[in-house]
Amino acid sequence: MTSSPSMGGRPEAAGGPLGYLESRELARHPDVAERRRLAARTDVRPEILYYLAEDPSALVRREIAVNEATPAHADVLLARDGDEVVRCELARKIARLAPHLSANAREQIWAVTVEALEILAQDQLARVRQALAEALKDVAEVPNHIIQRLARDVEQAVCAPVLEFSPLLTDDDLLEIIESSGVSGAVSAISRRADVSGAVSDALAHTLDEDAVAQLLANPSAQIREETLDWIVECSREVGTWQMPLARRPKLPRRAVRRLAEFVANAVLAMLHRRDDLDADTADLIDKAVRERMADQPPPLDDADQGGADRTSGPEPAAEIVQRLYASGKLDDGRLDMELLSGNRAFITHALSLMAGIPPALVTRIADARSAKAITAMAWKAGLKMRFAIKLQARFGNVPPREILQAKDGVDYPLSEDDMTWQLDFYAG
Repeated sequence: MTSSPSMGGRPEAAGGPLGYLESRELARHPDVAERRRLAARTDVRPEILYYLAEDPSALVRREIAVNEATPAHADVLLARDGDEVVRCELARKIARLAPHLSANAREQIWAVTVEALEILAQDQLARVRQALAEALKDVAEVPNHIIQRLARDVEQAVCAPVLEFSPLLTDDDLLEIIESSGVSGAVSAISRRADVSGAVSDALAHTLDEDAVAQLLANPSAQIREETLDWIVECSREVGTWQMPLARRPKLPRRAVRRLAEFVANAVLAMLHRRDDLDADTADLIDKAVRERMADQPPPLDDADQGGADRTSGPEPAAEIVQRLYASGKLDDGRLDMELLSGNRAFITHALSLMAGIPPALVTRIADARSAKAITAMAWKAGLKMRFAIKLQARFGNVPPREILQAKDGVDYPLSEDDMTWQLDFYAG
């Protein structure tokens, strides 16, 4: 989400710093624009900024919320503000400033700052807690109990950023959360952490959470014990979505490669065949398996425009196919629906990026967040029908069925345009 634009007041503005009497008069000015300009200035006495923290206009209070000169006691007041944008902006500001307080400042206002963080961490609106979690997710100098609370939040959009990035969470914390959390996506977020330990990997694998294990396998920094990897290989006979991440995993043990070659899908076998780290015996075994598969099955279609998940590993990248279809007017709900059914994530990612006018990385970030609202907003931005947005939530974003947003009156988007714009701005950072 983007903050409201500052009205431009600064200490070095024309006319120099304001005197106390002048600023007090401006704080009572009937024109909201004048009070808003005053609220954005950093050369105003703290008591004036505190006074403006109770201004009847939310626009003024938003300026006070983002103003780094606002006194800490006013932040506590704003943490209970009735306007959610005020609270979101305040969460970002405090999270940004708190780790950099000087020793003297810490002694004077740290307790008050922590109080404001505690209020925000318990906010009734998930959007506010989400803003705080996104701001604190990788901050080391923040009260541990606040991170612990956010990591155990009941909303996936709140807990996931902290679970994925916070350096304050220990292995014991993560193991307890894996065992007890009922939040969809929580264990997947842990699977994406840098340097997941062997003990945590074991716990993640034995949850049998399909997405979490796939994410763990795709995480090159995750430490996975060989016996655990063998167990996942055997389970992948039934859970096909684990096969490709296994085939792509760096330093895959020879025993795992050989076992996979016995039963994986053709595309996965082709991925194993392309590995350049196999010993000679294992490479020969994979070559033999590929030749046997080719002898038993008809050759695949060579038309890159016929659809299917394997197509993007061919000579024409997904981005080029999407560009060609878009230029010819053939990139629509129907084509995307076909690619979605085939599991062609690369195609869907580039198509949404092009149609919505957003970077592919943002499409991936929104999909990984498994946020029904954000995925719906992305479909809206791309000009797709709400009925397709429902499919996109389930198949591209892996949103749990009970959390999927349904169409309003069976056809329309259920969110306002302002809310959908907010969702996209928030994930754009």
